[in-house]
Amino acid sequence: MLQTIDRIPIGAVFLITIIILFVAAEIGFHFGKLKKARSKDKVKVQNDTVLVAALGMLAFMLAFTFGMAGSINEARKGVVLEEANAIGTAYLRAQILPEPSSSKIKGFLHEYVDVRLKGAQAGQLKNFEQVKQAIARSEELHNELWALSVSLAKENPSSIFVGLFVDSLNEVIDLHSIRVTKAIHSRIPKSIIITLYFVAILTMTLMGYQAGLTGIRTLVARFALILAFASVMLLITELDRPGKTMIKVSQQTMIDLRASMDKTKH
Repeated sequence: MLQTIDRIPIGAVFLITIIILFVAAEIGFHFGKLKKARSKDKVKVQNDTVLVAALGMLAFMLAFTFGMAGSINEARKGVVLEEANAIGTAYLRAQILPEPSSSKIKGFLHEYVDVRLKGAQAGQLKNFEQVKQAIARSEELHNELWALSVSLAKENPSSIFVGLFVDSLNEVIDLHSIRVTKAIHSRIPKSIIITLYFVAILTMTLMGYQAGLTGIRTLVARFALILAFASVMLLITELDRPGKTMIKVSQQTMIDLRASMDKTKH
């Protein structure tokens, strides 16, 4: 469930990014000082062009990666709403099924919502062992609900209500796989993150190199750029991770569904 970078605390990712980029800029600055004896004007104009191109590439990579992270986070929020609606529909249709199957199915669906909420809470607390247990229990409930549905379908082969419920249950089961995929397995590819850091390091090295050529060391501007990049990387990392610290996927629709089930139950 965890990529290598997930094991690094979010604050540490921010600090490590700042340190790496600052060191890259310092290395570039010292190399620029060594080349300062050469023809400054000619080298400076050429270096300006390369630096502008590198900054443009860095801006493009940041926008592209941030957009991907944002899309992943929005998809995670969207599938929670879809799943809550599907479970709610199945629960309503279960009410018109014959007893005792109706009560059993409603009980399983109520437990299913509780399991999904516990799994989501465990994910936010980064307790991935409990997340695995929640997924396993969800699949057990799928089997129990499906077994009841098969039994009902055999007993009532021409029932429209049973057919409608089976369709709803099938959607619930399908959305389970979709939610697990989006919540855990949908991630920004490592190659994109590596490329983004490579472009950022190269850009900061070129910026330091230019400062070394000109002898003008703009530490404030350099640190501001590094801080801005590190802040964006912090957000990208936070949006991409399954277990979030600052930006959480709201489970309010599931909470509302459970409250609605409790009212119907009593």
